[in-house]
Amino acid sequence: MHELSLAENLLQIIEETATEHQLTKVKTVWLEIGKLACVEQGSLRFYFDVVTQDSIARQAKLEIIEIAGQAVCTQCNHSSLITIYYEACSHCGSYNTLKVTQGREMKIKELEAE
Repeated sequence: MHELSLAENLLQIIEETATEHQLTKVKTVWLEIGKLACVEQGSLRFYFDVVTQDSIARQAKLEIIEIAGQAVCTQCNHSSLITIYYEACSHCGSYNTLKVTQGREMKIKELEAE
């Protein structure tokens, strides 16, 4: 259910950006979401459509770009792609030694607007 608050925060950022740049209509929002961010994309899309109904982003298309999870092993310093937290290092097999370096983020990459 936290996708509703994420969608509301997303709209707030879009509206602030639109005001700052004197935009009148947002057509497309490109959003980067890390695979480890714990965001259910279907729910986020649904709530984005709901919260933008009476806004500058009404009928805006939400394009989601998935960012792979990546971590560095603190034991052997090997960098690898990961799909879940707390998995073993793919190089040395150590557990609980991976430090996530990418994949938790969620950010607006780009807006298409008038």
